[in-house]
Order: sequence, then C-alpha cells, then structure tokens
Amino acid sequence: MTNALEISNLSFSYPDGRQALNRVNLKIDKGERVALLGPNGAGKTTLVMHLNGILLSDDGEVKVAGINVEKNSLFEVRKRVGLVFQDPDDQLFMTTVRDDVAFGPANIGMTGIELEERVNFALDQVKMREFADRPPHHLSFGQRRRVAVATVLAMKPDILVLDEPSSNLDPASRRELAEILLNLDVTIFMVTHDLPYALEICPRAAILNDGKIVADSFTRELLGDEELMKSNRLELPFGMHLDHIPHHR
Repeated sequence: MTNALEISNLSFSYPDGRQALNRVNLKIDKGERVALLGPNGAGKTTLVMHLNGILLSDDGEVKVAGINVEKNSLFEVRKRVGLVFQDPDDQLFMTTVRDDVAFGPANIGMTGIELEERVNFALDQVKMREFADRPPHHLSFGQRRRVAVATVLAMKPDILVLDEPSSNLDPASRRELAEILLNLDVTIFMVTHDLPYALEICPRAAILNDGKIVADSFTRELLGDEELMKSNRLELPFGMHLDHIPHHR
C-alpha cells in the first residue's frame, strides 16, 4: 500500500545558513491521524511547507501518495495535499462561501452539476451547507475555519494538513471542529501546540525539535513521558491528567 506521506532524509537550510530541518524521516499511512508537536522554532512550519512544494529541498525526498514533490509535479501534488492555514482569512477571498469552496475544483476544470455536487459534498463534511450563500466575512471565526477546511476537502485530497486548527477557537467551536475532523474519511497531519487537541484527534504523534524528529509513537505515550516532554519544552495544561481522558475511538 502506498503511504499517504513519506518523508526521507529531508534536510533544509535557509539562505542565512540556519538549518531548519536535519534528516527528517516520517511515514504516514493512508487513513492515519498524526500530530506534529514541538516547541516554537523547531521546524514544524518549514516541514509543512515542503509537503506541497512551497519549499523544495535538494537534500532528501518528500512523497505524497507515491508522487515525488518536485517542480514538475506540483500541480498534481497540490491536488493531493490539502493545506489549511492557521488564519482562515488567508484562504477565503470570494464573495460567498459557495464560491470559495468551488474555487479549487473550478480551477482544475470542474463545471456544472459535477462542481455543484463537489461543493455540497465539502460543505456537508464540515456542516456548513446552510451558509453556502453567505459572505465569508459575515461568519464567526470558527465557521470561517470550517469553510477553510471545506475549500480543501472540495479537492478530495489524499492528506489533510492542518496548521494549528484549534487556535483562537472558543470551546464550542473547538469541540465542533474536533467532531468534524474525527469523522472525516481522510488522512490527517496536524501541526499543533494544543496537546489536549492532539490527544483527542490523533492516536499517533511525532515530536520535532531542532529540525529533527526526536520521538514518534502513540500520542498518549509521548505526553505521559515527563522527561521527554520537559526536554522538548512541551507541557500539558495545568490540572490535565491523561488518566481522565478516554482512549481513541
């Protein structure tokens, strides 16, 4: 079976010489939900930017659904990698929710009934179909984030990459998004500082620190390792006990 994502010996340095990634290896199977954890400056955003070719490195390899991420494959890769940015306003720019969700599929030639069905499918996935004719800027922040997810799901990607999906959400919006993500039939790779959210959504997690993957295991196991957590500047919220949180469904 082809991996949804396969990163092999990926290294990357910025023009100023700072090494952001150092021989990163990571494989994610189709259907897995994996969180990427780590302190600020660990290289998480740099890694994500390699998944759809925003950054390209000559040192190492990234494959999405078996396709090498390289200059001549970017069109195909970007159909398969759905990247949801931290700020939904970076993704929503059309006059209605429907137009925003239709933008990607229309851009690759989808029209008519096929396009309408694809838009409705994506909006149903995030429970936002009733808002299809609303201007995005009239929605709450949590609703805009769900629409941003729909714009990506409309492309039917092989892997959904989420950058800090729970940030700036109120508790109800946070829970609603979690329920949506848990019910999606898609591979999920989630970059987050929100450790309870990682535990709730992703059975597996990897810790990236100083450009290296320093741990990769069950999320609950990593979060329960006090020494590992401390050495990678990760802390559970005050009063949070893993024993009180149910295991993944």
